[in-house]
Amino acid sequence: MAPAPTPAPNPDRPPTPWTEVDDYFADLLAPADPALSTALRDSDSAGLPPINVAPNQGKLLHLLARVQGATRILEIGTLGGYSTIWLARALPAEGGHLLTLEYSPEHAAVAAANLARAGLDKITEIRTGPALDSLAALHAENPAPFDLVFIDADKANNRNYLEWSLKLTRPGSLIIVDNVVRGGGVVDATSDDPAILGTRAALELIASHPRLDGTAVQTVGLKGHDGFALARVLDQDPSASDRP
Repeated sequence: MAPAPTPAPNPDRPPTPWTEVDDYFADLLAPADPALSTALRDSDSAGLPPINVAPNQGKLLHLLARVQGATRILEIGTLGGYSTIWLARALPAEGGHLLTLEYSPEHAAVAAANLARAGLDKITEIRTGPALDSLAALHAENPAPFDLVFIDADKANNRNYLEWSLKLTRPGSLIIVDNVVRGGGVVDATSDDPAILGTRAALELIASHPRLDGTAVQTVGLKGHDGFALARVLDQDPSASDRP
């Protein structure tokens, strides 16, 4: 296998202690390979925004899917397929399936090429269009429940995506919501930023819904000051002894 291309330095990202630590963690524990590096390069060449997860965060998604024993994964927000590759690689060789939803056909085309290059096109499916429409159509198909859902799309609809995720999962499924800190803006109860409003609404739903048990973690690193929420889907019966 050819060595992975080395990503070019980002002149807009001056080194800081936390970015250097993330680089160290990524180099040591989540080293790039040609499929991952080329996915980032081709996404950049196609003009996609550089908002993919950091390498060590991609490895975290991979490990969570492995720990979960996931055979069916739903991703809401594909971009260029970088996180999709990390997640799909956690699926079993036989019987695994990942469905990812992307609004932009142009982004979906880049992701499809990246997934094919990674040898994952047989176990992944990309659907294009507004995610809320795709989720409604998916629910109407009455699919087998998903074991893990990764929500990383437009933040204004985070609560809506979470509600659909509940309909498409089972007790024991894991739901991950990315970018919930918003540079600290999530604590601003007076904000009129749709992304903050949608994120706060999703977190409030996790806190109040009888079928969700979750938490949120803030991070600092290559992606700045941000974080993610994790929620486990509980039994339909709120009185069931599913909570710790």
